[in-house]
Amino acid sequence: MSDRKVVFSNVPASAFTHEVKAGVKAYFHDNDLSDKANTEMRIKTAILISVIFGSYLLILSNQFEPATMLLLAVSMGIGFAAMGFVGHDALHGAFSSKPQINNLLGMSFDILGANRYLWKITHNGIHHTFTNVMNMDEDIQVADPMVRLSPGSKRYWHHRFQYIYAWFLYSLTTINWIFVKDYRYMFVTQLGPYQNPRRPKSEIIQMFGFKAFNLLWTIVLPLILIDLPWQQIIFGYLVMNMVAGFILGVIFQMAHVVDVTDFVQPDNNARIEDEWFIHQLKTTANFATHNRLLTWYVSGLNHQIEHHLFPKICSVHYPAIRGIVEDAARHHGIPYHCFPTFSAAVGSHIRILKQLGSSESAEIIKHRSAVGV
Repeated sequence: MSDRKVVFSNVPASAFTHEVKAGVKAYFHDNDLSDKANTEMRIKTAILISVIFGSYLLILSNQFEPATMLLLAVSMGIGFAAMGFVGHDALHGAFSSKPQINNLLGMSFDILGANRYLWKITHNGIHHTFTNVMNMDEDIQVADPMVRLSPGSKRYWHHRFQYIYAWFLYSLTTINWIFVKDYRYMFVTQLGPYQNPRRPKSEIIQMFGFKAFNLLWTIVLPLILIDLPWQQIIFGYLVMNMVAGFILGVIFQMAHVVDVTDFVQPDNNARIEDEWFIHQLKTTANFATHNRLLTWYVSGLNHQIEHHLFPKICSVHYPAIRGIVEDAARHHGIPYHCFPTFSAAVGSHIRILKQLGSSESAEIIKHRSAVGV
């Protein structure tokens, strides 16, 4: 596959980059810690697997009223989303120093209906490299044309209302993932910076196999084993996925599509004016970093800045290294975007959806992005 060569100003690395890397390295060395998952993270993973499949088996037992089964489906959706955050760690190689363990946990994506191979390309490879770079970062184009998440996307009349309806569409995240997005990405002719990507036949076969397996255990077996009308079973399936999809969609949007982060357009020489480390801080935001329950549930993805700088460090360590990154950013005069609460981040996301949905505001954002502010 060929690609468009967009480059960052990485040489020489800035004093900020050196300071952050040295500080984080010293933290793990001085405290004699591994930067992979600790006991807390492993226990959490076991709990989530128990919640998902415990709820599933209870539903299949036919021992409960339909209302209780629906609550168990909601429980599965909550567990799905949380397990997705854990699998996200694993697919970055951050859960364990042993690749086979990361691969095994990463397979949770396939079991839950997504494709880990494509995720590694679009998320690990493209999004983490070209964060909020217009027309390259798939994460800010994935909802086109229904939701305009970037000034680089074409604006339609319905976008003026997107700050209202986008929330419902976020709930379709996993349904889209299972039935549409992976198939499109597997056979698309252009994916981010990649032109005419070629997919290994083994990966195509695995995708179809895991998609079939996902439908088998989430739809076919319940239709066979549960003593309820098929309409109620399908409704439970939709509820489960909409709960998971809403959580995943919202959490990932709060990190980059907010009104304090930059959307960046490379110059005519395909060059981005900032070095990669600084680019990540300008295009990424944290939220509710002192909310311990939220941090636990989303596997530290409310510490998105630290995640983007150190994706191979397990998320359980992000709260500890946050201060190192923030202090260095303040010292060197680099933006460190952090919303104090989750609701503040939601408010910021609503504002940017409104701006991107109105032609006048969208043009202002385009101008700001083009000059790299």
